[in-house]
Amino acid sequence: MNGRRSLWTIFAVPLLLFVASLVGLVWALLDDGGADTVAAVAAGVSIPVLAWAWVRRGRGSVTRD
Repeated sequence: MNGRRSLWTIFAVPLLLFVASLVGLVWALLDDGGADTVAAVAAGVSIPVLAWAWVRRGRGSVTRD
């Protein structure tokens, strides 16, 4: 892989996490009932993903350019 990455390559996953969290938050505010659980999962999806990336980076699996 060359040293340069496109903006889409760099920001694709953070953008998807942002959209999922935002949809989950709005959904939780606008809907009541059983869908609140799904909305809470969507809003909180970024926390386990960030923890996974942090642990993976600590093991040296992620290379630094």
